[in-house]
Amino acid sequence: MTMTQVDARIEALRSAPLDSWIALSEDESTIIAVGSTYEEVVANSDKAGVSDPLLIKTPKVWLPFSV
Repeated sequence: MTMTQVDARIEALRSAPLDSWIALSEDESTIIAVGSTYEEVVANSDKAGVSDPLLIKTPKVWLPFSV
Protein backbone atom coordinates (compact mmCIF):
# COMPACT_ATOMS: atom_id res chain seq x y z
CA MET A 1 0.00 0.00 0.00
CA THR A 2 1.42 3.38 -1.00
CA MET A 3 1.56 6.39 1.30
CA THR A 4 -1.13 8.06 -0.83
CA GLN A 5 -3.44 5.09 -0.23
CA VAL A 6 -2.66 5.12 3.50
CA ASP A 7 -3.35 8.86 3.67
CA ALA A 8 -6.66 8.41 1.84
CA ARG A 9 -7.72 5.66 4.25
CA ILE A 10 -6.79 7.78 7.28
CA GLU A 11 -8.78 10.74 5.92
CA ALA A 12 -11.80 8.50 5.27
CA LEU A 13 -11.67 7.15 8.82
CA ARG A 14 -11.28 10.64 10.30
CA SER A 15 -14.37 11.79 8.44
CA ALA A 16 -16.45 8.77 9.48
CA PRO A 17 -19.29 9.25 11.93
CA LEU A 18 -18.47 7.98 15.39
CA ASP A 19 -20.21 4.93 16.87
CA SER A 20 -21.48 3.79 13.48
CA TRP A 21 -20.92 1.07 10.95
CA ILE A 22 -19.17 2.22 7.79
CA ALA A 23 -18.42 0.54 4.48
CA LEU A 24 -15.23 1.49 2.71
CA SER A 25 -14.57 1.11 -1.00
CA GLU A 26 -12.36 -1.75 -2.13
CA ASP A 27 -9.29 0.51 -2.08
CA GLU A 28 -10.30 1.72 1.42
CA SER A 29 -10.15 5.39 0.39
CA THR A 30 -13.84 6.30 0.37
CA ILE A 31 -16.81 5.76 2.65
CA ILE A 32 -19.53 4.32 0.46
CA ALA A 33 -22.18 3.62 3.09
CA VAL A 34 -23.00 4.33 6.73
CA GLY A 35 -25.43 2.66 9.09
CA SER A 36 -26.26 2.39 12.75
CA THR A 37 -26.29 -1.42 12.49
CA TYR A 38 -24.33 -4.00 10.55
CA GLU A 39 -27.43 -4.96 8.59
CA GLU A 40 -28.13 -1.34 7.67
CA VAL A 41 -24.63 -0.69 6.34
CA VAL A 42 -24.72 -3.93 4.32
CA ALA A 43 -28.06 -2.91 2.78
CA ASN A 44 -26.75 0.60 2.05
CA SER A 45 -23.61 -0.87 0.45
CA ASP A 46 -25.75 -3.05 -1.79
CA LYS A 47 -27.81 0.01 -2.78
CA ALA A 48 -24.56 1.80 -3.64
CA GLY A 49 -23.65 -1.09 -5.95
CA VAL A 50 -20.69 -2.36 -3.93
CA SER A 51 -20.95 -6.05 -3.15
CA ASP A 52 -17.69 -6.60 -1.26
CA PRO A 53 -16.88 -3.52 0.86
CA LEU A 54 -14.68 -3.38 3.93
CA LEU A 55 -17.03 -3.01 6.92
CA ILE A 56 -15.83 -1.30 10.09
CA LYS A 57 -17.49 -0.33 13.37
CA THR A 58 -16.18 3.07 14.37
CA PRO A 59 -15.48 3.77 18.04
CA LYS A 60 -17.39 6.21 20.23
CA VAL A 61 -14.18 8.26 20.48
CA TRP A 62 -10.97 8.01 18.47
CA LEU A 63 -7.94 7.70 20.68
CA PRO A 64 -5.05 9.98 19.72
CA PHE A 65 -2.91 7.07 18.52
CA SER A 66 -5.73 5.39 16.55
CA VAL A 67 -5.63 7.50 13.39
